[in-house]
Amino acid sequence: MTGHIVVLVNPSSGRGRGAEAAQRAVARLEQLGAEAHVYAGGSVDDTRRLAHEAVASKPSALVVVGGDGTLSSVLDAVVGSGVPIVLVPAGTGNDLARALGLPFDAADAAADAAELAVHGAPRAIDVGEVESAAGTRRFLTVAALGFDAHVSERTNRLRWPSGRARYYLALLVELVRLRPMPFEYATDGQALRAAPGTLIAVGSTRSYGGGMPVCPAAVPDDGLLDVTHVGPLGRAKLARLFPLLLRGTHVDRPEVETARATQVEVDAPGLVVYADGERVGSGRARIRVVPGALTVLVPAASGAAVAAEAGREASA
Repeated sequence: MTGHIVVLVNPSSGRGRGAEAAQRAVARLEQLGAEAHVYAGGSVDDTRRLAHEAVASKPSALVVVGGDGTLSSVLDAVVGSGVPIVLVPAGTGNDLARALGLPFDAADAAADAAELAVHGAPRAIDVGEVESAAGTRRFLTVAALGFDAHVSERTNRLRWPSGRARYYLALLVELVRLRPMPFEYATDGQALRAAPGTLIAVGSTRSYGGGMPVCPAAVPDDGLLDVTHVGPLGRAKLARLFPLLLRGTHVDRPEVETARATQVEVDAPGLVVYADGERVGSGRARIRVVPGALTVLVPAASGAAVAAEAGREASA
C-alpha cells in the first residue's frame, strides 16, 4: 500500500488507553516505513471535523484509535469516500472488533492494526442507519430500543457514582421502573403491528455492551439486520434471562422472537434509540442497512475466508 496513512485518535477512549494505543500504532507504522500523520480530537465534534480533514487528504488508510462510538462518529466522513478503515480497538466494548475477529485486549493490538494498514485485506461491511425525529445517524453494531436504551439514558443522566458502578445503579433503577413498552413494529415495508415488549435490538453485528450476543446470528456483511424482540417480562423473569443473554441462548426462549430484514420500523411513546453506545434517535424510528458501505482492512487470511464463503453461497 502506498501513500500516507492517517492515525485518528480519541485520547480519552477506554479511560485513556486510546493515547497509548495510538503511540504504539504510530511506532509500528514508522518501523514498517509508512508515512504516518496523527490527528487527535479532544471531543466528539473535534473527531468528526478531523475525520473530514483526514479523508480530504486522500490517505491510503485511516487508522481509527478508539471504541465503537469513536468509529461510529466518523462514519459520515468515511462512508462513500473510498478510504479504507483500520480499527485499533481502545474502547470499553469493542464489539465491532469482536465481530471482525480482531484482537481487542492484547498488548500488541495496536501494532497488529498498524500491520493491517500496510498489508491488510479489504473487507466491505454493512452500515446501519437510524432515521428518526433526531435526524439520520449511522451505526455499526447494535441499535437498542426499550429497556437497554433506558438504562443507557439513565446512566448518562446520573452524576454519581463513577465508572461501571454508575451503569449498575442505572440498571437497578430501571429494573424497579420496569414496564412493558407498547412497541409497534414492522419489517421490510409491512404495516406496523402491536408488539409490546421489554426490548428490541437491531443488529448488524451479534453483540453489544462488550460481548453480550443479543443478536447471536448476525454477521456484519450479509446485507441484513438481525432483530431480537423480547416480549413483556417481569423483573424476576428478566433477571433470569440475563445469563441466557450472555451465552446467546436467549433466542430459544418462547418470549423471544427473531427476524432478519433490510429495514425495521419501530414506534412507541417516549422511544429512544442507542447504538454503538451513543444516543442516535428518538421518536418513531426507521432502521435500515446500507450493504457493504464501509471498507475495513482485516488480516489477509480472514479476507480470503470471507471471499471463499461468499463464493460458496453464490454457487449454492
